[in-house]
Amino acid sequence: MAQGPPTFQTFQDQRYSPDEDAQFFRDLRDAPGQDPWGDQDDDRGLSDGYGVREVDEPWPDDPYREDPYRRSDILVESNTDPTGWKASGPAQPPIPDDRPPAEAISGNRLLTVLLFFAGLATSVSLWLFETEAGTVGDTASLMLAAGRITGLIGGYLLFIQLLMMSRVSWLEEWVGARDLLRWHRWLGTSLTFFVLAHVVFIVYGYALTAETGVVEQGWTIITTLPEMLSATAATIILVVISLISMRAAKTRLPYELWHLIHLTGYLVLLLGYGHQVATGANLSGPFASIFWPALTALVISALVWGRLIEPIWLNLRHKFEVAEVVSEGGNTFSIYIDGKKLQKLPAQAGQFMRWRFLTRNGWWQSHPFSLSAAPNAQWLRLTVTAVGGHTRKLAAMKAGTPVWAEGPFGVFTAQRRTRRRALLIAGGSGIAPIRALLEDMPPDTIVIYRAGRPDELVFRGELEELAEQRDAWVRYIVGGRNDPGPRRLFTPEGMVGLVPDVSRRDVYLCGPPGLVEAAVETLRELDVPDSQLHLDPFEF
Repeated sequence: MAQGPPTFQTFQDQRYSPDEDAQFFRDLRDAPGQDPWGDQDDDRGLSDGYGVREVDEPWPDDPYREDPYRRSDILVESNTDPTGWKASGPAQPPIPDDRPPAEAISGNRLLTVLLFFAGLATSVSLWLFETEAGTVGDTASLMLAAGRITGLIGGYLLFIQLLMMSRVSWLEEWVGARDLLRWHRWLGTSLTFFVLAHVVFIVYGYALTAETGVVEQGWTIITTLPEMLSATAATIILVVISLISMRAAKTRLPYELWHLIHLTGYLVLLLGYGHQVATGANLSGPFASIFWPALTALVISALVWGRLIEPIWLNLRHKFEVAEVVSEGGNTFSIYIDGKKLQKLPAQAGQFMRWRFLTRNGWWQSHPFSLSAAPNAQWLRLTVTAVGGHTRKLAAMKAGTPVWAEGPFGVFTAQRRTRRRALLIAGGSGIAPIRALLEDMPPDTIVIYRAGRPDELVFRGELEELAEQRDAWVRYIVGGRNDPGPRRLFTPEGMVGLVPDVSRRDVYLCGPPGLVEAAVETLRELDVPDSQLHLDPFEF
């Protein structure tokens, strides 16, 4: 059993080969006569076996404390500097690069939307082609027609929702995690609306036909028609899931409980499918008998593949286990993961995985954590901020604890860049994927790291070493949200003062929702196209 990774190398990037950009930016300054980091890591706060710097502040006898080529500074607001910012060190902003961008990747989103609406139109057309002209002639028949149409739309949306919950890798790579999450929310609200509208229209239409009260007719439908009790249960589950998905409710529920309730969405398909088959008036025609079974087969196959086959294969091949847990300061710690054939793991910097640590008290729950260092053949690292009971217990795990993982997920990667330069913005524990991304970013990348206090900054040593290696720049914005510097950060003037060529960069954002929303609003005011914005929504 592994007792820690004494032979592991540091996060030094072995995949990067210098290009003309790297040489160009190296020539912008005269390199010091001696590399301040050197070949020998003399960090007095070194974590055993990893060679990772842990000391955030320079020690008193640091010979490079006044190094004029430092690439990281804590910035504060300035009323005299033209940029509006004053640095604690003499590092200067880079020279803008006006060369044309790399070719953008586009078209997947449009094609996916067209396919979605084509399927939606097909499901609605089943009613249109099987309804004779003149059938809808009074209020009762109009209500029943509206009920059948909304039922068809609700059934189709349910299948699409489950397809997006399947976690099949090809769907996420094709569409993107950000769009999948946004569509999942939108479709969830729409699904609930159409299902409830289906219930109201059908009950009211039958009440008009039978000349009875709506409540009486509703009770008659539930107690006499086949599969109606299960359909009622499915509707209640759907409404509960919609309610707990509201941000106000979601932030108050423990993540484990919220996720468990959310998983009951699969019961909606199981409970509702019998009702669709038994009483669906537009599911038995010549074309409908092909369309709906084919859609069902597609969704079930995706669920089995994404939820069962892929995770089982991943864990049998790699046999993940905890190698070491290392404190990063405060309530933040890193978990190093060992495993077999890690060089074959199809993970990239910026992605996340769902981790289930097989301890006595935590085996039953999984959490999404981003990789905080680019994956390599020796170890994986994820960095956790303890905010609840489960995450606090993770800090006490022992080496050798088995791990069940799913993924990797997300397209928050360097491969999605459309420009030659990048801006990385992190807040709080959002620094984990940002720090990993820095290993894959081009020269002259700028990192903006937002934190409430200096002691909340993690990975400072690693960020500064990577900045030296990659000709990058790190800017720390520290203080409360009402302090002048942080308040200025997400204004057009403040952002341009830090990054004059921001509109010509890809921007990667990861942090709490408030930080991401404020940054996106500012960037759009500066005419940064959506195609250059890459968001890790922090809510997976």
